[in-house]
Order: sequence, then C-alpha cells, then structure tokens
Amino acid sequence: MISRKTLLIILPVFMMLLLGCGQTRPTIPVDEGSIEPGSSVAMKGKPFKLLGTPIAVGDTLPSVQLRDATTMEKVDLSTMRGSILFLSIVPSLDTPVCDAQTHYLGEQGDELPQQIKRITISRDTPFAQKRFAKEAKLEDLRYLSDHGEAAFGRSTGLLIDDLMLLSRSVILVDREGKVRYIQVVPDITHLPDMERAFEKAEELVNTT
Repeated sequence: MISRKTLLIILPVFMMLLLGCGQTRPTIPVDEGSIEPGSSVAMKGKPFKLLGTPIAVGDTLPSVQLRDATTMEKVDLSTMRGSILFLSIVPSLDTPVCDAQTHYLGEQGDELPQQIKRITISRDTPFAQKRFAKEAKLEDLRYLSDHGEAAFGRSTGLLIDDLMLLSRSVILVDREGKVRYIQVVPDITHLPDMERAFEKAEELVNTT
C-alpha cells in the first residue's frame, strides 16, 4: 500500500503529466521536526522571530475572531466543542508549499473520520481563500482568515516577524478545546509531517 508521504511526492508529478506540462516541480521536503511557538523559524537559512504568546500542548485554544471565507462570519475556534479540530496553518495559499499542504489536507484527509474537522488558516483575505478553494477544487475544507490584526497568530506565538505571515504548522484540538498536538515546521519552505498528524488526529477520535 502506498503511504501518504509517497502520494504527496508523486501526486504533483502525476498532475503535471496529466495536464501536459513539460516540467515538473521539485519535490518539497517533509519536515518531521518541530520548534516551539514563540521561538524562531527559518526561510532559506534566514531566521525569523515568532511573535505573540506561545501556545503549548495542554492549553485551551485562545478565544480570537477569525473570518470564514465562505460565510464571511466571524468564528471563534475556542467555542467549537464536540469535534476534533485539525488546524492546518499556512503562510499564504498562493505559494507552492502552502498549495501542496492544503491539497494534502483536502485529498488525503478525505480518509479521516467525520468527527475531525479540517480547517485551513492563513492571513490571506477571505476572498483570496475562497478563490483558491474554488480553483483548487478543495471546497470541502473550511478556510478561516487571520487577515487584519493577526489575532490568531499573536495569540499562539505563530506570527512571523517582518513577514507578518503565519508560521507553517499543524495544531490538533480535542473535543474539549484543549490543544493535544503541535508541529511548527522549523523551515517554512518545508511541509509538515501530515501523515503523523493524521495518525494523531485518529488517535484523538478513539481516546477522547
């Protein structure tokens, strides 16, 4: 059986061939490591400080307002009890790595139990998120925008100084609103270990 990581590598190549493109994009590294929120991330070797109040496993998800890309309503994730929240956090959807991460969540994540709510968070405007979802045919995901004050980034220690984008990460939240898993990718040009995050999310379904 082909693993999710292998599929992540071969899927872009297959799609390029299917579309008749003459070139294939380079393989994007998958990072199995993690750094602490509020520390520093790298982009092509250059360090960037992470701003805000660091979140940690065991914390309650902070109460902040995000904007739903479909309904344009304000959403507070801390009030969404009863479901496992799979938060896929990306700097900007209009970049190859963020595109790959979101396709992975949307396509491979279809295998996850329905109790797991798949949510993409970025500082893109809600309009940009909605456009991306339609063009990528990934409208089964929920997209929440941290555009404006970057309240989510500041409340979790995931706001990248200077760039003012969210650091590439995955956060899993249990049915009681507690953070149970965090991966903050040390180099934002790498992908998170989505396969491991899927496994952790499935464990939460069975244990909480």
